[in-house]
Amino acid sequence: MNQPALVSLDRPNVAARPISARLRTQLVYFASASPPAEAPPLGESEFWFAEADVARWLDDGVFHLVSPLDTANMTELELTEEQETLLGWLRAERVQHVKVIDPA
Repeated sequence: MNQPALVSLDRPNVAARPISARLRTQLVYFASASPPAEAPPLGESEFWFAEADVARWLDDGVFHLVSPLDTANMTELELTEEQETLLGWLRAERVQHVKVIDPA
């Protein structure tokens, strides 16, 4: 079965990284809402992951989500093994700008 993959746009020599369909839906949890001014404009299925954020999530082992039902409060969630592996790949390869390639 084919699965989605992340392709690094800022480090083209880095091999594509397969991800699960579930992790594909979770990328928005970690993507920067507003990439830095020097970042290229994001295209369709592209995400920017700020190095500082990636490092913080890995160091803390958690991330925070805002509930659409209670925007005044955040929920702290422990990283899953799959999320941690993805963030570790981003940090190790120094990747920030990716495109998701979905299987045909």
